[in-house]
Amino acid sequence: MNQRIRELRKALNMNQTDFGNRIGVKQTTIAGYETGAKNPLDSVLLSICREFNANEEWLRTGEGEMFEGLTEQQKIMKYTAMLLKDTDSVVAEAIKNFIVTYEQLDDSSKKVLENVAQKYVDNMKKSQSNKPY
Repeated sequence: MNQRIRELRKALNMNQTDFGNRIGVKQTTIAGYETGAKNPLDSVLLSICREFNANEEWLRTGEGEMFEGLTEQQKIMKYTAMLLKDTDSVVAEAIKNFIVTYEQLDDSSKKVLENVAQKYVDNMKKSQSNKPY
């Protein structure tokens, strides 16, 4: 199980401190889990599964998929995080927070934001097409 905890954390592009903070344990505890020096309690495993949408069966036994069925938005977040992992941390954090905030909006607010984004893209295209080459 220790390797699967590490594998999950790495897949989420998180360090031990951030991973531990999300489930309420210290970095040294996560390190102990990953080395096999400590065994997580059932309550910790359930916290990991709940917090990170991990598949409990996979976490315990290695059977099945790492993550429970992800929504389209969760898949986008996961792949965006993977793409941004080598990006400047401030920019990556800003983009991540923007996406999280977007997901918290109601449908009409999302539509307004999508319209603003489309206008922005249209204006950028116009600006680029008006530049002499």
